[in-house]
Amino acid sequence: MKRTVLKTLLFTLLSTLLITACKKNDSESPTELSEQEIKDLSEIPFDSTLVAPFFIKHPQLEKYHKDVTKLYAKQDFRFMWYDRNGINEFANILYNKINNLSEEGVEANIPYKLEFNSFYETPQSSKDPQINAELLTTALYFFYLDKVYHGIDAAKSNEMEWFLPREKQTYAAYTDSLLTDGSHVKKEKKTLFSQYYLLRDALKKYRAIEKKASWDSIAMPSGYKTLKIGDSLTAIAQVRTRLHLEGLLDTDNKSGMYDADLADAVVKFKATRGIKGDKLLYASTLNYLSTPLPNLIKTIVVNMERCRWISKDIANAKEVIAVNIPAYQLTYFENGKNVLNLNVVVGKTLNKTVIFSAPMKYIVFSPYWNLPQSIIKNEIVPAINRNPNYLAQHNMEWNNGRVRQKPGAGNSLGRVKFLFPNSNAIYLHDTPSKHLFTRDKRAFSHGCIRVEHPEVLAATIMKNDTAWDAEKIDEAMHLGKEKWYTLKNKIPVYIGYFTSWVDATGTIHFYDDVYNRDPALAALLFEK
Repeated sequence: MKRTVLKTLLFTLLSTLLITACKKNDSESPTELSEQEIKDLSEIPFDSTLVAPFFIKHPQLEKYHKDVTKLYAKQDFRFMWYDRNGINEFANILYNKINNLSEEGVEANIPYKLEFNSFYETPQSSKDPQINAELLTTALYFFYLDKVYHGIDAAKSNEMEWFLPREKQTYAAYTDSLLTDGSHVKKEKKTLFSQYYLLRDALKKYRAIEKKASWDSIAMPSGYKTLKIGDSLTAIAQVRTRLHLEGLLDTDNKSGMYDADLADAVVKFKATRGIKGDKLLYASTLNYLSTPLPNLIKTIVVNMERCRWISKDIANAKEVIAVNIPAYQLTYFENGKNVLNLNVVVGKTLNKTVIFSAPMKYIVFSPYWNLPQSIIKNEIVPAINRNPNYLAQHNMEWNNGRVRQKPGAGNSLGRVKFLFPNSNAIYLHDTPSKHLFTRDKRAFSHGCIRVEHPEVLAATIMKNDTAWDAEKIDEAMHLGKEKWYTLKNKIPVYIGYFTSWVDATGTIHFYDDVYNRDPALAALLFEK
């Protein structure tokens, strides 16, 4: 009996408190809470006509007006970022993500940041649903998706001559999962090209270095052209400190003596800059070591943006051939695994290799070289005017009003070419100028891509065709007349441009911006 009375008293007291609280907050709350206070606040609808006035007051977010309205319409305009205790866990997680956009390589200013922060930093604001807090959080959720997952507009990337196909991004997948499971905000679902996340880790590392130290420019000492093991100089101590900070040398004993441990670290460093490393320190090496830390960070951010433009599905393709222009490197992937790396020569600055993709369809052994009209006009015709025997001397002939070079050892395409038909007239091919592959910087072609060991590439592509082996490939390459091979399965070829890249071992590489493409993109990414 006493227990029943006690229960009745407790229920009466709780009801009185709830009614009092509802009356107290009646002027602040957009809806009656008297019976719903004990329920999850996400079940409470708000007045849909409040959305439009919000965007009038927040014009910088107007871009997301339709998407926000569409999202709330799917759930009958109920609160998304509140539960029975006020602002929910996922709203606070999103708040932290938005306020740490720089960790995602996004340097944009956050619209209405002070107002946004006030909702989450002032305790009394988190008790009841606030329509402005709700809508601002949702609008900034779209802002976050836009910046982190979409990147700059495709039209702007096209202006930068980036013609790789960009996956058409929509918010549907993100918003639908948000409605069914709010933990989507919390989970690290990797929806971008895998290289993005590797660069993000590198960005974290270099920003951590920046917080605790910096490095100065290192000059070659007067009277020296190179530094070698056994030399003892202040510059060598600077190199030691610099390599230790980047993690290429375990300890820094401050010694100015160039010893074996430091020499090994120098070789590793050179490899990260695309240099075939001996153990000597040259002025060029010191220049790379002197690159300011903020510049390296900016390079990482720029290439994280480029990763947003690449479909994540590339990594899942059965076969992919990728060329990174600044690295002068071709990589053959099978089921996401790197199975072949080859050096390449790319277009010189005046004849830039185009950034695009197309499926490889044919291999042509002992090919003709059909010269482009631009080369005929600018180079061949003037040469013929100077020397009437020029064509014969270069194994060339006229063919239907065009000039072509006959198959043979001196053919500019070498003994094989790989065709992925495209409007840019770009393809992969062999070359008789093998000496160019010994150089670290290899931008010498008219735009096509020369491959160092094309016979290995052909063998890799054709390995499942029992009618062909290395001997038959070599025979076809020396046949003296064209022989076409049609691929049974087309292979996507991606020609990209990344000035920083993390390899399979987790080592980041920085490459020269051979076509000077980074500054224009950086100007868009780093808002003043």
